[in-house]
Amino acid sequence: MSCGNPHDVPCTEVIEAVYLYLDGEIDDEGRSKVREHLDECAPCLRQFGLEQDVKALVARCCGGDTAPDALKQRLMIRLQEVRIELNTIEYRAE
Repeated sequence: MSCGNPHDVPCTEVIEAVYLYLDGEIDDEGRSKVREHLDECAPCLRQFGLEQDVKALVARCCGGDTAPDALKQRLMIRLQEVRIELNTIEYRAE
């Protein structure tokens, strides 16, 4: 996603950080950068709103269940591995 305008923080990085932002799991500097980007980028702000709605819906449906720390770590590692894999895939015409 991109609005086509240059930003200090690219749209892709902001969207990747949305859940950290929503969960309050981002440092003050990162939070400030995301907020600034959202203030000036309508497409990312719309995506943020959608993610915020999804998070609220999940919270209502799943109550206060929290994942164990070991599971969270495994998921974060796997997500990072997938991002690396996606960044290194060569797209070839068949």
